[in-house]
Amino acid sequence: MAVPLGWLLGWDVKVFFLINVRLQNGFFDLLMPILTNLHYWRLPLLGIWIALMVWGGKRGRLVAGAAILALLFSDQLSSHLLKPLLSRVRPCHTLSGVHLLVGCPHSYSLPSSHAANCFSIATLFSLEYKRVALPLMVIALLVSYSRIYVGVHYPLDVLMGALLGCICGGLSWEIKNQAAGILERRRRVN
Repeated sequence: MAVPLGWLLGWDVKVFFLINVRLQNGFFDLLMPILTNLHYWRLPLLGIWIALMVWGGKRGRLVAGAAILALLFSDQLSSHLLKPLLSRVRPCHTLSGVHLLVGCPHSYSLPSSHAANCFSIATLFSLEYKRVALPLMVIALLVSYSRIYVGVHYPLDVLMGALLGCICGGLSWEIKNQAAGILERRRRVN
């Protein structure tokens, strides 16, 4: 049974206003702009990437390489292929009464690149290092939620970004596994 597009878009706007206006509070008004700003995440992520390259052994270096692939896949697909193709305008440009806590970007909205990138890394590391799966998925969810809360994405943008990110992270993990198998076969031959 197909869901009518009008109903889906109406639901999207209703949930957007629920999160962006009705659930507003002073604590989240301080926290969400920090969570949504990926500049705060760059240094810790770079540190983890360097640690994997230096002390992670062969497995860590393969995961570090797969992380670069995951981000390339998710970011390029979301920002440079799907957003221009789908051309969905951000809620902060189309709706009145948006509680906007950050600048409203001029790029398109669907899918959320923040969600795609966060979920691609969270998925890759969750598949490889099971112990960190829960905290990484919680972080990815919080960053994704923040995009709605600060007023720059609809819920469907975030859901589609998360789905794309999970696919990209899983694909990168599979590529890493194939590379590990090739390296292992070469090691056995030599």
